[in-house]
Amino acid sequence: MKIAILIPCFLPKWFGGTEVATYHLAEQLAKRGHEVHVITPLDEGLPEESYENGFHIHRLPKIKSHFPGGVIFWVDIVRAIQMIRPDIVHAQSLNSGIPALLSNKLLKIPYVVYGRGLDVYHPEWYVKLTAKAVLKNAGIAIALTEDMKKIMQAMYDRDTVVVPNGIDPGKDSARRREAEIHGGKVLFVGRLHSVKGVQYLLGAMSIVHRELPEVKLTLVGDGEERDRLEHLTDNLGIRECVEFVGAVPHERVQDCMVHADVLVLPSLSEGFPVTILEAMASGLPVIATRVGGVPEIIENNVNGYLVETENPQEIAEALLTLLRDEQLRKCISGNNRKKAENYQWDKVAATLEEIYQNTL
Repeated sequence: MKIAILIPCFLPKWFGGTEVATYHLAEQLAKRGHEVHVITPLDEGLPEESYENGFHIHRLPKIKSHFPGGVIFWVDIVRAIQMIRPDIVHAQSLNSGIPALLSNKLLKIPYVVYGRGLDVYHPEWYVKLTAKAVLKNAGIAIALTEDMKKIMQAMYDRDTVVVPNGIDPGKDSARRREAEIHGGKVLFVGRLHSVKGVQYLLGAMSIVHRELPEVKLTLVGDGEERDRLEHLTDNLGIRECVEFVGAVPHERVQDCMVHADVLVLPSLSEGFPVTILEAMASGLPVIATRVGGVPEIIENNVNGYLVETENPQEIAEALLTLLRDEQLRKCISGNNRKKAENYQWDKVAATLEEIYQNTL
């Protein structure tokens, strides 16, 4: 089967959950014998055409404006689809569903579409305007989580199936067991954006620092909030225990997880975070806010801790509990590895393969 996957941004410049998930999905579908083409905007310094790990990447130049730039880009995507002539188009977001819908009407190519993250919880005006048509004409509508499924069905009156993101369970477990973990390394992985709630993690670290001054926080990722967060770090007097690493290759993110004690995801809004799945697979305990699909992955006090949004005190209390108790960390680590086995990329790819076949 020839499959075209549409995504608004992609690795290596962007390494959020959707981008990482798309890479792994394309890789798995290619391993299953399919011809896979990822279509995405062109980022500076990258080739327009490339071939990685068994799949094709087509990066298209894009004008930096919603209108008319966005419309022109949608037309360019349809042209790329026309050149590739896939059997099916897979739109990784409601936003990407717009050119998928156009290619369906103009080229008669069926498509499936995912609802995920901000497209479901806080959609842009043009997504709201087009989502009903995109979902109505899709062969199958897919949600990342049960929570998103309920929202999509309520808002757009469209039957929806749930297919979560995946992970390669246990690939870093052995490395983590061999690493020297001393109960003093806290990790955040993600964009430095206001929706990620990093300011509340920094507030929590100022509390933890008074109790356990040896604890260090590593922030992996970059974004428009970095300067403001660095100023906040200085104002809180915790500069010596916070490291801003910036954006790094995905392999280095995995290394950071292997050598950390706790991952904290203090987001104000989330879909089904790949970061949490990766932490679980490596046996890393997780503290995360009770938002989106997170409660579907983390069972409070079993394989992690759930906290309320915008609450540095609650994050700090969970951190102190975990950092002071090595046996508790080991127990949660083992539970995480077991739970991660439910989210294997080969299983996700097989499910989507069946969905594609049912759509044709």
